[in-house]
Amino acid sequence: MADEEAKSPPQEEENQLQTETENQQSAETAAENQQSAETAAEPNTDGTAAEGGGGKEGPEGEVVGTGTESGDNKEMGTEQETKDTEKAPESEQQTAEGDQQTGEESASKPMEEEQVQDTAAVDDGKEVNKDEEKIIGNVQVGDEESGDKPDQEMKEVDESDATAAKVGTGDNQGEEPMVTDGEVANATTTTENAMVTDETGEKHEVDPHASSPQPVLPANATATVKFVLMPSGHVSTMACALSQTVHNLRDHFAGELRMPADKLVFMFDGSSIKDDMSLLDLGVGPNGAVQLEISSADPISAPIKPPKPKPEYVMPDVITVRVERENGTMESIVVEIERSNRRKPFLGGYKHRLTSVEYHHAAAQTRPKMRAESGIEKFCRDTQTVNTKNQRQQTKIETSTQMTTIGCYVANMTDRLVVPGKYTTASEHHAMILSKVIILQSYFRRWQAKRHVAKLKVDLAKRMEWERQEEIRKIKEKEDRIKKEFERRMNPRTKEDFDLLYHALEKWRQEELETINASLSGPKRKAALCHLLDQETQLIASIGRHKLEADTENKQRAIQKFLDKAASPKRWRSYDGKYIEMDTAYTTRARELRDIYNSLNMKYLTQDERLDVLLTLKHTVKEHDCKLTQEIIELIDREADLLMRGVKESNLEGLRKRISTLFLQYVKTPTFNAEAARLIKVPQDPSSLRKNIHYCQSCNSYLPSTEFQLSSNSKLVGRCRRCTKLDNDARTRQDFSHFRFMLRSLRKSEENMQDGSRIAFLLQEEDLRYLVENIWATQSALSAWTDLYDLVLVRWDKDEEWSPWNCILLTKDEAQAHARIEDIEKGYGRVFCHKIKTKHTLARNYFSRLPGMAEHIRSQANQPKPGNSIATKSVAVTKA
Repeated sequence: MADEEAKSPPQEEENQLQTETENQQSAETAAENQQSAETAAEPNTDGTAAEGGGGKEGPEGEVVGTGTESGDNKEMGTEQETKDTEKAPESEQQTAEGDQQTGEESASKPMEEEQVQDTAAVDDGKEVNKDEEKIIGNVQVGDEESGDKPDQEMKEVDESDATAAKVGTGDNQGEEPMVTDGEVANATTTTENAMVTDETGEKHEVDPHASSPQPVLPANATATVKFVLMPSGHVSTMACALSQTVHNLRDHFAGELRMPADKLVFMFDGSSIKDDMSLLDLGVGPNGAVQLEISSADPISAPIKPPKPKPEYVMPDVITVRVERENGTMESIVVEIERSNRRKPFLGGYKHRLTSVEYHHAAAQTRPKMRAESGIEKFCRDTQTVNTKNQRQQTKIETSTQMTTIGCYVANMTDRLVVPGKYTTASEHHAMILSKVIILQSYFRRWQAKRHVAKLKVDLAKRMEWERQEEIRKIKEKEDRIKKEFERRMNPRTKEDFDLLYHALEKWRQEELETINASLSGPKRKAALCHLLDQETQLIASIGRHKLEADTENKQRAIQKFLDKAASPKRWRSYDGKYIEMDTAYTTRARELRDIYNSLNMKYLTQDERLDVLLTLKHTVKEHDCKLTQEIIELIDREADLLMRGVKESNLEGLRKRISTLFLQYVKTPTFNAEAARLIKVPQDPSSLRKNIHYCQSCNSYLPSTEFQLSSNSKLVGRCRRCTKLDNDARTRQDFSHFRFMLRSLRKSEENMQDGSRIAFLLQEEDLRYLVENIWATQSALSAWTDLYDLVLVRWDKDEEWSPWNCILLTKDEAQAHARIEDIEKGYGRVFCHKIKTKHTLARNYFSRLPGMAEHIRSQANQPKPGNSIATKSVAVTKA
């Protein structure tokens, strides 16, 4: 019977000698075991060979492990002293040194490698003497239990684990093997860190029914499990037993999360876990760590909500306090706890200088004991006022000296010889102080100058950065403006966009005409003019096509705007500045009609959805019986019949357009939609048509006054807006978008001044154009900048209201600098001011002829200027 020798673990340096003695004894025991193994490996006289159960082959072909002998030979057990072997320390370096030392000492052994095992003694419930201990075998516990605890005592193994090495063959199968003298019965459990023996080419018989015993785990083995709640990512960590199943964890978290247990899904490495699986089945070892994910099977109806943290301690509402009285008796007092919602303030404290321990002041709910008033006033002005007085005094100091005389000797060994230094006069002293002060001042001024220079450098860097950013901003604004203008020319939508196109067309035509007149003459000139006319005609036709497309889009946008405005609730501003909205019966009706109209114009609807919309429309218009509603109902029935017959949608576009148009007429009728009465242009009262109605001689139409554009110098009504625009597109082709933008900016700035300025609101685009082009020559008065998008008209004298004779054309940056000037004459000089006054005179002479402007100038002339009038006071005459 072969047995393996358990290696002695390395010990500390002070126990080195004892370790060598034990290793020598182990080597002798191994030699005896080898001889016994060779005897056990020989065939019996009955022809049966000994079979080893669960053994390993050694380097010489012996079967290393536990085994039994067949035949009549009985194995006698020998008792041998076993010494508790200390477990290996955690350090890998010490383990490597111990393995090397053990290998050198056991070089004489026949086996080159042995398994590292821990010895476990069998406890039968009785006392076992030290001298008479039966060696069960060397059982090594996994690294997860023994490797991390080097000072743990060896665990005891049950008899069932100790007899795992029994092998039954022949007649003695199932009987307890007896051990002969000199043999040791060892039950070997191989671990992951055990040493592996060398393989040889020899074949040996192995019992197929034998199995290696499993490592014994303690009953209270636990592992750290980190549960991640998905999808919130909340992490909960807890210690769980290795034998705990997923079913137990599911029940636990169902109570914690307050949701059904069947809705919880446990995931490990991206796959779900069955309920009957335990942590040990997942490959988790003792003191190990694993992460599990918990998600909901139905995240919509039963989502996982992270549990609220439970407070560690809750203060009760009432406590009982035992207080010792003066007479030594103990009395129980019931104290009610008042819970304060506010955070306790920090009242300061002290810090120990040596231990650095901080002691904070605490606030108690019990009021301090009030001191009895002494009747003496302690808080008064006399006690809080200190009168200081400085007075020089000369005190007398009595001194005495002693010198050598007859009868008295005074030693002079410690005396010092005092030599007078250079005498410093008062003027020299003051000169020295002055020189030192000059040195200090020079260094201070140097520091001050360096600080000032550093600040100037920082300001310069900031200024340069600001200028760079401003330059980038201006370039970006210009690029955006050019890009926007190009988009307006390519896809015109508004009247201003088409004015821009006609202006560009007229500018191109003038340039081509000048080129033709300058370079050609005679028949060639006429041919070039005819070709130019054909090109102009083609461009006008292209602009007309764009106008048709824009009119269609603008019409749909105007219809939608009308419906939204009619369905919007009533809105007004309250006293606190907030807006209040209120829906009335009329706005609710308008909102329903708007929704029906939008549904009626929706495309790509199924047949059932379209029939549902038509049915809703039919029920809505049935409320009123008139010719319009009857026609709508007839068309609805016709479309429903055609849909049921399977007619294609492309063939129903005309019918649907008729239904939409008639329903829009229904919506715009005030009888059916009361909110439309305040939005339609044609008033319901015919008598109101007789007021503010003017006749346009160009189109021979009677239109309201809002359709006529009146300038500041106009005396008659003239043409309407439509005729004026048509004449501009056909002949002059002028673009007032630049001046319209400039006038809008001017009115906004004057409104922000809030000083009653009115002249800016009397001017029109044509008047502003004359002021910019004829008076200021379309350039800045300071820098001669000609880009109209960068030019603005600001006040020349900011204390007076804006007018054509009190303005100046500057760029935006120059306007900001002009607003900071206090004295204009000092800021610009006489020459420049005289130049500006001349332009103001020209503007006054032109705009004073306008009717509205003349009245304003006359009213301003009658009002006295502030500072030049004499204040008068009425005097009451009384009789004596």
